[in-house]
Amino acid sequence: MTLDTVVAAFHQGTTAEEIVYRYPSLKLADVYATIAFYLKHESEVEAYLQQRWQQAQEVRAMTQAKFDPQGLRDRLLARRAEHEAC
Repeated sequence: MTLDTVVAAFHQGTTAEEIVYRYPSLKLADVYATIAFYLKHESEVEAYLQQRWQQAQEVRAMTQAKFDPQGLRDRLLARRAEHEAC
């Protein structure tokens, strides 16, 4: 479970109890501690989350450039059409 997930749920108005219900691997005390840490260090956590989001976008762009998802989709559809024709 990532900090991003807990903070996003908190931003959506989800209570700590509801977060634990959604993600049973979490402990209620840990969720409360995460929310408390976030509230005490909001600007730093937001900067960190923004940096992680930017890194994820860069990785996504590199992956899409390296492995064109449309090309893969086209190849899979062509194989499906061949299989159905047989």
